Amino acid sequence: MFTVDRLSRTPIYEQIIEQFKDMILQGELSEDVLLPSIRNLSQALSVNPNTLQKAYSLLEQQGICYSVPGNGRYITKDAKKILHQDNAKQIATIEEIVAELCLKGVSLDEILDCVKMAYERVHISQTYTEQ
Repeated sequence: MFTVDRLSRTPIYEQIIEQFKDMILQGELSEDVLLPSIRNLSQALSVNPNTLQKAYSLLEQQGICYSVPGNGRYITKDAKKILHQDNAKQIATIEEIVAELCLKGVSLDEILDCVKMAYERVHISQTYTEQ
């Protein structure tokens, strides 16, 4: 279910957050699904419980999950919508960057090559992490 790349520059709590978000966007986690307990997940991943507490707290602050005292944390009904809005904001940022690069005379081919290389680096990294 979850994996941790201890050699990554990305902090473990951020890796966990991204995996939760990906699972929500892919439909693997849906509204009102109970998240794994911090204790169980920390044991399964051999990760400090404080690291997972930080990840869960940040997910809660972002509106992705909510806690029920004594029962755990659950995915909010708006989680997928929130994540799609975040993706839309990131795409808008890319559009702004592309516009700036165009004004500076950077060619479309150079921009596309840069985007392709970045995408391939991430794709290779994800493939390596999954193995």
